[in-house]
Amino acid sequence: MNLTVFGTGYVGLVTGTGFANLGHNVVCVDIDPNIIERLNLGELTIYEPGLEEIYRHNMKGGRLTFTTEVETAVRDAEIIFVCVGTPSNHLQEADLTAVRAVARDIGRYMNDYKIVVNKSTVPVGTAQMVKQIILENQVQEIPVDVVSNPEFLREGAAVKDFENPDRIIIGTDSDQAQKKMAALYRSVVRTGRPMMTTNIKSAEIIKYASNAMLATRISFMNQLSYLCEKTGADISDVARGLGLDDRIGPRFLHAGLGYGGSCFPKDVRALIATLKHHDCNADLFEAVHRINEDQKKIAIGKLESVLPVADSTVAIWGLSFKPKTDDIREAPSLQIIAALQARGAKIHAFDPIAMEKAKAVLDGVTFFENPYETIRDCDALVIVTEWDEFRNLDMRAVKALLKQPIIIDGRNIFDPVEMQSLGFTYVGIGR
Repeated sequence: MNLTVFGTGYVGLVTGTGFANLGHNVVCVDIDPNIIERLNLGELTIYEPGLEEIYRHNMKGGRLTFTTEVETAVRDAEIIFVCVGTPSNHLQEADLTAVRAVARDIGRYMNDYKIVVNKSTVPVGTAQMVKQIILENQVQEIPVDVVSNPEFLREGAAVKDFENPDRIIIGTDSDQAQKKMAALYRSVVRTGRPMMTTNIKSAEIIKYASNAMLATRISFMNQLSYLCEKTGADISDVARGLGLDDRIGPRFLHAGLGYGGSCFPKDVRALIATLKHHDCNADLFEAVHRINEDQKKIAIGKLESVLPVADSTVAIWGLSFKPKTDDIREAPSLQIIAALQARGAKIHAFDPIAMEKAKAVLDGVTFFENPYETIRDCDALVIVTEWDEFRNLDMRAVKALLKQPIIIDGRNIFDPVEMQSLGFTYVGIGR
């Protein structure tokens, strides 16, 4: 099929490249000419494990192209995917400015029947709005179907998630669109991946419900971690005991410094706004969001309990909001560094992937190329992101390099008994 993908961020680039790798002809559109130029020159604009190989393979095969030419991209497409950003606006709602702009362009330039697929995370009712905008901007009356096909791509595992999804959700009220979407995903479904067809509004809510449920599990464990600290329990053991219940399962039960990134924070806020817009109670999700925002700050209090922070030098391991990505959007590291600097601390920082992006937004931070050099002569180490390489370092060398053997383990990657036996002042979360 001939596909057009609007937006070349995480979702758009992975989606476009993924479909090209399935044998479809894909044109990716972006309004930023610099991004398009870089992509056409063979330079990936995001970091995502496994993406570069299939990107280069499909560029070479001619199945994947990039352009700013909207009119041709619309006219040549059978199916158009909307993968543009929907950040929070000043009311904490999803900002649909880019979605509306794409809908207007589709209406102006479409020349025959199109299926328009919302993959961007959007509030319930957006598909109806998109269809209305398209119809209002048509030069002549042409049939169009708008489908909700939410993405469930995890940064750091997005290629795997595209190729082997937990589920494919198709929200449509059109038999024609349903059959076309089923054909599009045929090779994925053939491997045993489940496809669920539902009405459009249910599909739109499923995406928000999924992210809100995962965010709730994280905030649940983070709030419970305080009780563990007060009573002498270990949140890691509590999480394991909970996860052994097959009604609950083990995933997203890790206490830490809270969630960040481009999805959970804005999607929880947007769901709260949507619930209130429809006169529904949002107190559960408001609590989830509040707990998470408070959790990002606890590393400061834990550090201050063992070290006078003013005039100290603090090492930060991990800047991205989670491992296997360079994404620092709403990352806990940003708040922690700002709070430490406000208290008079100097900051040394290291991240395996995210330092270039961090350098663009962090002032007064000294960056290092490896974790050992980062901690040299520092008064304390704060672990913010659970990169695997941090788990396997020589902790005796770490102790020798630190001026004071203080570790605030914001992700519980080390064993408290082992750390204390090595002579560290070790503070974890809920332990």
